[in-house]
Amino acid sequence: MIVGRGPSALAALLLLCCYTTHAAAADLADKLRDDSELSQSTAKSFKRLMPVRFYSLLEQNPVANATLSLRSCTIFVPTNEAFQRHKGPTHVLYHITTAAFSKDQLEKTVSSDMAGNPPLYITKSRNGDIYVNNARIIPSLSVELTNREGNRQVMHIIDEVLEPLTALPTAKTEINNLDALQFIQKADQLSVGDNKLRTYRSQLALMKKESLYNAPGAHTFLLPVDEGFKITTRSSLVDGKVIDGHVIPNTVIFTAASQHDEPKTSAAFEDQLKVTVSFFKQKDGKMYVKSNTIVGDAKHPEGVVLSEIVKANIPVKNGVIHLIRRPLMIIDTTVTQFLQKNFGCNSFKFVNDNGENGALRKFLEVIMDSGGAVLDGINNLSEVTILAPSNEAWNTSSIDNIVRDRKRMTDILNMHIIKERLNVEKIRQKNANMIAQVPTVNNRTFLYFNIIGEGADAKITVEGGGVNATILQADVAQTNGYVHIIDHVLGVPHTTVLGKLETDPMMSDTYRMGQFSNFNDQLNNTQRRYTFFVPRDKGWQKTELDYPSAHKKLFMRDFAYHSKYILERHLVIADHVFTMKDLAQMSLTTDNVVLPTFRDSLKMKVTEEAGHLHDEYASHEWTGYVITWNYKKINVYRPDVECTNGIIHVIDYPLLEEKDIVVSGGSYMPESSICIMLANLIMITVAKFLN
Repeated sequence: MIVGRGPSALAALLLLCCYTTHAAAADLADKLRDDSELSQSTAKSFKRLMPVRFYSLLEQNPVANATLSLRSCTIFVPTNEAFQRHKGPTHVLYHITTAAFSKDQLEKTVSSDMAGNPPLYITKSRNGDIYVNNARIIPSLSVELTNREGNRQVMHIIDEVLEPLTALPTAKTEINNLDALQFIQKADQLSVGDNKLRTYRSQLALMKKESLYNAPGAHTFLLPVDEGFKITTRSSLVDGKVIDGHVIPNTVIFTAASQHDEPKTSAAFEDQLKVTVSFFKQKDGKMYVKSNTIVGDAKHPEGVVLSEIVKANIPVKNGVIHLIRRPLMIIDTTVTQFLQKNFGCNSFKFVNDNGENGALRKFLEVIMDSGGAVLDGINNLSEVTILAPSNEAWNTSSIDNIVRDRKRMTDILNMHIIKERLNVEKIRQKNANMIAQVPTVNNRTFLYFNIIGEGADAKITVEGGGVNATILQADVAQTNGYVHIIDHVLGVPHTTVLGKLETDPMMSDTYRMGQFSNFNDQLNNTQRRYTFFVPRDKGWQKTELDYPSAHKKLFMRDFAYHSKYILERHLVIADHVFTMKDLAQMSLTTDNVVLPTFRDSLKMKVTEEAGHLHDEYASHEWTGYVITWNYKKINVYRPDVECTNGIIHVIDYPLLEEKDIVVSGGSYMPESSICIMLANLIMITVAKFLN
């Protein structure tokens, strides 16, 4: 035991804790004092781990000294790197509890030794990490010892300095361990930066919702600051249900410990209104929170509202508070206003000291550089959905040259605009029987939505102009529609024919068939130009009804040669690609357009016909392309899917006839193979006759 030996002995004890476990304190303290070599050998490592400033705070605090000398305790010690990041005062007693807790013994809350005993909140993540408030415990550095009094002591090394709620120096009253309601009422006296809560505070009192914020337990409170009420009508929209939507009851969420995009039930979750709240982090490291009104009513429309967290992780007696830039649940700006000002969704308003803002900044810049007509078009739509590429989506070399071409860029931008309100729920409904397809403002261009997976893990992709993009953030609601944030610019191909075939869920059967015979290997060749007529999966399924025995063999590895023969008929190899418009024009002057394939040639005629060619359940009628091949009419489901080394036309049925397949003895052969075998048999017979 080191009682009476002064500050240096205390520092020695802390140093010892980092390297020794379950040993007799007196013996080890004597050894540390007497063995200068040990002290020197560990000093460098210890300095890297524990800053001198924290030693000093411990040494100078009589309460901390007494606790470490005489009592059981747990001490949470920030690393040196944590101190280097930390700004402001350090409250050493907020890092100490008066009971010993190993990692496994830490409960949801433990009382600190700071005045008023404000709680520390413990979170255990799915991957096994343990957090104290927003600081992660570094597991390999936790140690235990027993002092001379026989009291157990535990030290945990953490990666952040713990920050309690404190008052401003000008505060007139002492502030200890406030609950969330007291925080709101006394916010002007607290150390929360320049953030003010006067508007939200007045609405809270008006709606008589104070009991929600002083409720005992451990909750998460999201408080919009005054900046979010610059739109003068917004405060009047903060009713009791909106206030409920800013509280996550019975769950404490600090940002570092939060699960990315995991919806939590808010206090506004009942039969007639269901609102969830989740946290997520952008690539710049900033944290955001979003509300998702899953079931809305006349005053609270469905959709997502996002807000940047401007000051995070403020611990209070009954949970944690995050100050957010704007109120959740309130949808009061149009899509155009959102794009112009990012004002309807400040989660995408990246404000920093340089004044740079907007995660959709590049999207708006391209719109304006193309002449601004696209934005005018959006503004004239009463209902609209935008697939908006993030800033990162524009950082590809394939886009640089296209941006300079105003006409093509306008076509590409219009490919991202849909003339209807299309949220995820509607996409699911459209996707119930087949991959959903939706017309865009770009004439004759469709977007194809697909949902991969189920429940919370489901991923929504959208394909347009040969590009598959994933929706990063769906259902950002505006008064006249939705914005979905995507990770690629549609219409600007960035993958080969093989890459497209491999990743597109509609072409998985063709890809699988080509893998068996190594047919796919050639499709990555960027020195060639391919026009590939790819039967969609549903087309191959139709052949199961027409040729049930043959269909089964098409997807068996033992019959790869025959599958390859059929696929080669679908692949045109030339010095340029053939769009559907090209083929339709060529068909005006001839009965059959002849296209060069790997083995022979492909003869077809392409026409444009009106009808529900894409979706038999569609409510709109449009003109589509139809291929006539061997007296069969085959609809072109998706024309002109561009790739970096060619083009794909997705067709409703393979270029396949019954005579292509002969089933006998469990096998089948192409007609040409049968002819070769017959010729060989005749030659053998003739040779025998001559002999």
